[in-house]
Amino acid sequence: MRTSLTIASSLAVIGLTAGMFAATTPALADDQLTVTAGGGSFQQVLRKLMFDPFSKASGIKITEAEYDYTLGKIRAMVETKTVSWDVVYAGDSGTRQMCAEGLIETIDWKKLGLDRTKFEGGEYSDCGVPAGIAASVVTYDRDKLPNGPKTIADFFDLNKFPGKRGLPKTPQVTVEWALIADGVPIGDIYKVLNTPQGIDRAFKKLDTIKKDIVWWTSGAQPIQLLADGQVVMTDAWNTRIYDAVKKSGKHFEMVWDGAVTNGNAWVIPKGTPRLDSAYKFVALAGSSQTQADLASSTSQGPGNSDALALIDPAVRPSIPNDHSDSTLPSDLSFWSEKGDELRQRFNAWLAK
Repeated sequence: MRTSLTIASSLAVIGLTAGMFAATTPALADDQLTVTAGGGSFQQVLRKLMFDPFSKASGIKITEAEYDYTLGKIRAMVETKTVSWDVVYAGDSGTRQMCAEGLIETIDWKKLGLDRTKFEGGEYSDCGVPAGIAASVVTYDRDKLPNGPKTIADFFDLNKFPGKRGLPKTPQVTVEWALIADGVPIGDIYKVLNTPQGIDRAFKKLDTIKKDIVWWTSGAQPIQLLADGQVVMTDAWNTRIYDAVKKSGKHFEMVWDGAVTNGNAWVIPKGTPRLDSAYKFVALAGSSQTQADLASSTSQGPGNSDALALIDPAVRPSIPNDHSDSTLPSDLSFWSEKGDELRQRFNAWLAK
């Protein structure tokens, strides 16, 4: 009941009522908006909290599309002037890249009707409305490890915690954690990684657990590896852990020390013929109550700081926003510049 009431409140606040649309926009039977996100259970939540309420209030039908967060299709649509995706849920690095390439609209915050100063992720809010924050965290099963790891150093300690570890088959997060475990302060991670000696140091630390790493390549895998007992601890997205605990009742614990955070944003591909409707949808998606409801349902931290006070108190410990003193925001500029080099080094290291 609470969710339906708060959604209605959000719609009212931003003026998305059937009466408002009737007064300002001719009713068109074929009026629709295509919103694209990554699919899966998260998109089901978006449908419940955003797509369906927006359609009901506005009379604008939402057509859903899914993608893998790569930019090729968006780039092709914009360049050929055949844009059929009107709003896209994008990662912060993708948002910054699309903004630099001119593939997405520059956000008119006055037209949007939201206060830009309330949003985290200011470095990409020229072209996107920050939608939320997720984190890569260490997780373990409290039933199997009652006195489980508390730090990234514990993740690398095979004597204290023998057994397999799960890590993503990518240098991102992996090399940052290696340096944290080796004693580099969180605030110096990218400064150190930006030197040949720092990169060598990270891989030397990874050598200490290499034989005990189980590599995963999709977000669902680490949760399954942990549930099956194939690993004693693993890197996983906080939202995946929260969802698994909610659905299965497992006693998976999150370790926030050194968690690497990334943001997401709502963006509008340049050239959409439904720009006004896209703005109306993004206004709802960026509202404090909608983002609070999304956080309460998924543990994705809100981009709108006004949402924090509205989140279910029971969920607050599972969102990244409340752990900023111990987390590491991913440096997107670093990965844009050094990513190819580090991926080559990582793949060569794996092959040894």
